Amino acid sequence: MTDANIEAVRDFFQEFQSRLVEKLESLDGGGKFSNERLDMPNKGYSRPRVLGGGSLFEKAAVHFTYSVGTALPAAATERNPELAGRAFRATALSVIVHPWNPHLPTTHMNLRMFLVDAQPEVWYFGGGFDLTPHLPYDEDIRTWHENARRACLSDTHYRQLKKQCDEYFYLPHRNETRGIGGLFFDDYVGDNFYDSFKFVRQVGHHFLLAYETIAKRRRDLEWTEEEEDWMLIRRGRYAEFNLAIDRGTKYGLQSGRRVESVLASLPPRAKWVYQFVPQPGSPSAKLAQYLRPGIDWLSIVDNSVDSECE
Repeated sequence: MTDANIEAVRDFFQEFQSRLVEKLESLDGGGKFSNERLDMPNKGYSRPRVLGGGSLFEKAAVHFTYSVGTALPAAATERNPELAGRAFRATALSVIVHPWNPHLPTTHMNLRMFLVDAQPEVWYFGGGFDLTPHLPYDEDIRTWHENARRACLSDTHYRQLKKQCDEYFYLPHRNETRGIGGLFFDDYVGDNFYDSFKFVRQVGHHFLLAYETIAKRRRDLEWTEEEEDWMLIRRGRYAEFNLAIDRGTKYGLQSGRRVESVLASLPPRAKWVYQFVPQPGSPSAKLAQYLRPGIDWLSIVDNSVDSECE
């Protein structure tokens, strides 16, 4: 590992941030992202970019960071305690999209790389993407997981990262997954840096391709007040995960990041309804059946859910 390697990843994340912003602005058709640069200690910096109150997206955030620190935060060393207290460099790109339209899913992606001052030197990638539908379109779920599979090195690789995603994006206090999953990986080194970096670029490419496809499919569908209420309830569960469980949120707060940037992933509106139970046979009831780990989404067959939603 050389300085040039992490700098190459840093530069790719910045370039990909610009591509994501351009694509999301194009899909939105009216909203524009903010554009800031914030200096951090030891020549680190971040570029938080947020779109609020757009035509299609109620909120979207695409954040880039490059960090240089004297000791890794606790959230970054809980799986590798031997790295506690080590100096590090890290770079990351995170994306969250909260649409106005309940027919269009919420989505999230994170890509990151750490380089730790150890003997021998330690480096690894992390990240992935997941989808949180409000109404269950089987066609969209298949599109999402087909792209997840194409981003991976093999079917076995996809199955492993899908399982890790199901396990990570899980609310144990609700006994449900946050959504229908995707990919998740931590401490990823692959066979070498170059192959690992190529894989990370593929993850970014297929995330954007899959979400653009789904957004164009659903963007013009009209929705009811009942469907919007259900979306807000699902957003409440999303917020619960981010605040109570997510390691990325903990890492951001522990590392002294600006709170506004760390919590930009939270939805602008959400609801908590006491003992809410979806109406039997409704699309929301069908979604509730999908919120469990281990479903083979690549073999799912279209059923009545799509016609109910449309």
